Amino acid sequence: MAADLSLWGLFFSSFISSTLFPGGSEVVLGVLAAQGQQTPITLLMVASLGNTLGALTTWLLGALVARGMPPEAHLSESRQRALRQVRRFGSPLLLLSWLPVVGDPLCFAAGYLRLPFLASLAFMALGKTARYAVIVLAFA
Repeated sequence: MAADLSLWGLFFSSFISSTLFPGGSEVVLGVLAAQGQQTPITLLMVASLGNTLGALTTWLLGALVARGMPPEAHLSESRQRALRQVRRFGSPLLLLSWLPVVGDPLCFAAGYLRLPFLASLAFMALGKTARYAVIVLAFA
């Protein structure tokens, strides 16, 4: 029972950490990996799923904000420049969605710019899983 609760805690921590709210999923994952009560692959899958779904939520929020309005029409010049960079590099830039501070806005911008959904999802999942794999390997 406690193991199930810890996995749910990891999932929600990972989800929240990948939205526009701060979180500490790396710490939760590191502690659980060090305890060794769950297999490393289980921890990796739960954390990656939660974090990817959180990023997808942020992508969808960006798409909703952009709905019915032309992209960049109401944004400051600095934000317009940022969006041009996301547009320039496209979905592969979402490999960096795991980065603190800039990762969540990248997901939001990708949705705002209506970058391809499946490609965005794939690059977000790949980047986030790679980051969590490093943490699991370091602490398991």
